[in-house]
Amino acid sequence: MPYIDNSDLPASVRASLPDHAQDIYRQAFNHAFDADKDDPRQEEVSHRIAWAAVKRSYVKLGGHWVAR
Repeated sequence: MPYIDNSDLPASVRASLPDHAQDIYRQAFNHAFDADKDDPRQEEVSHRIAWAAVKRSYVKLGGHWVAR
């Protein structure tokens, strides 16, 4: 299920990522979700891709995600 707004993201994502990282996550998830329509693991794969996109621009230091 694509996310229309950051407020639609899973609570764990909203609680841990800053706003810009949430934007990256949402956009990457939605793009991957649309591209993998025939994959039975569509949602799982889309979440993995979204986290990978966030990790290209952000790093977790201590308990907080910060821009690279």
